[in-house]
Amino acid sequence: MEKLSEDNIEQRLLHFPDWDYIENALHAEFEFDNFKDCFSAMSRIAFECEAQNHHPNWSNVYNVLKISVSTHDVNGVTKKDFKLVEAIDAIVVPEDED
Repeated sequence: MEKLSEDNIEQRLLHFPDWDYIENALHAEFEFDNFKDCFSAMSRIAFECEAQNHHPNWSNVYNVLKISVSTHDVNGVTKKDFKLVEAIDAIVVPEDED
């Protein structure tokens, strides 16, 4: 898997407004109505991560989920990361917000 250039990453991020590129990883923070909704989204994301065999660094405090995605093998961001970001967005961002 090839590490993407910073320009390529910035171009791709135009399609993912909830995500930022910081320190060789893609980062997002999602706020939910309550803990149950947050944990439910985390569970759905976990199944997607397993299906893709690609796992983010993440943390949860009450209704806030922070996610960091990168490819550790290349110490940066690859197409694989954007595939996971796309799946995560499909889970956490309601369609009427797209």
